[in-house]
Amino acid sequence: VVCLYRERSSGRPVAIKHISVQQMSREEREQSLNEARVLAMLHHPNIVACHHSFLEDDQSLAIVMEYAPGGTLHDYLRRRGQAPLPEQQVLSFLGQIVLALEHVHSRQILHRDLKSQNLLLDRHRALVKVGDFGISKVLSSRSKAHSLVGTPNNISPEICVGKPYNQKSDIWALGCVLYELLTLRNPFEGSSVGDVLMKVMRGSYASPGEACPAGPRRLLGRLLQREPSLRPSARQLLAHP
Repeated sequence: VVCLYRERSSGRPVAIKHISVQQMSREEREQSLNEARVLAMLHHPNIVACHHSFLEDDQSLAIVMEYAPGGTLHDYLRRRGQAPLPEQQVLSFLGQIVLALEHVHSRQILHRDLKSQNLLLDRHRALVKVGDFGISKVLSSRSKAHSLVGTPNNISPEICVGKPYNQKSDIWALGCVLYELLTLRNPFEGSSVGDVLMKVMRGSYASPGEACPAGPRRLLGRLLQREPSLRPSARQLLAHP
């Protein structure tokens, strides 16, 4: 449960995520504590800030976070109906997400659930902030992750088939977000989870259409490469967008 409060000492609005840990399994409790730990490591204008966290009577974990009054990118796109975003706005949103990912990846952290529902907006719907690090993973410098986690529509082919994965899996998810920014829909949709995963493994998605600007369309092809090594890193995207 996420509630809006006003911090007494500063007067600023904050979002407090209350997570009941009493009935949780060990794995679920670890995920909740993990979010607080990871957020405390990250300080970036395009990442939701964690002010502090604390246990409430050993029954609930409270994470005091920055409040994003613009809601989620997912809801913002749904409210637009069929009206596509201007190319400049698409590139602005995407660039900010890449900046956040570069910061995260440089600290050997994988987000592992990057999607429009976890991207928050400021009051003017101009600033994007990456949130929800509940299933993020901290790697050693050369290690890879193995757990099958994430949202089916946005997980990478290597996760689908149980292969080890690294930061390039977040880049695939970034491609899914870009596709949604361009078309207002997800690239991988189906009648069942199995159907979606089969499309992901094949890298089978509908073209965003000729109305889509050529630059973003080419970038989409680079991000949604089935082979992880062919996808650019966040740092490479910043150097050569």
